[in-house]
Amino acid sequence: MTDTLQDLAARQAITDHIHRYCRSVDRLDIPLGHSIWHDDGIAEYPGYYQGPGKGVIDLICQNHQGLLHHTHQVTNILIQLQGRSAGSETYCIATLRMQKGDKTLQMMVWSRYVDHWSCRDGHWGLDKRIAIREFDEIREVTPMMQHDLARRDRSDPSYGVLPVQPEGNEK
Repeated sequence: MTDTLQDLAARQAITDHIHRYCRSVDRLDIPLGHSIWHDDGIAEYPGYYQGPGKGVIDLICQNHQGLLHHTHQVTNILIQLQGRSAGSETYCIATLRMQKGDKTLQMMVWSRYVDHWSCRDGHWGLDKRIAIREFDEIREVTPMMQHDLARRDRSDPSYGVLPVQPEGNEK
């Protein structure tokens, strides 16, 4: 069975939102993070947050402001379309660096995002996310060099080539 162009466009829109989520928390870009959620979206991050979807973006960005570096990589994105609704499962590895006194610590978190999506008024958005943390670790590391080009805000070089707000999401 072949996907229709509409199905392929829906899959791409959902995948783009998953990637935008990662960029939003890595760059502390709250408006970008809010843009992936429908206004009534719900987030469940057991042991961390449960409530409005946009609220988890606010909390993550607030709690992670003091971190030195922050990256999310997503893999194994599975999407099941059902008309104007969809479900997805995304594997995610987040790596976070922080300074505690004279120690550089690195935290790694392996998670899955189990998401419910819908298309409303031509816009795909997140209705519900359950973030399942599989395992994590924190350890002291020795940086190989000083990393000073990446920024955790809109002064990051990526904003010179990518739009601040995704087209069609100027809510």
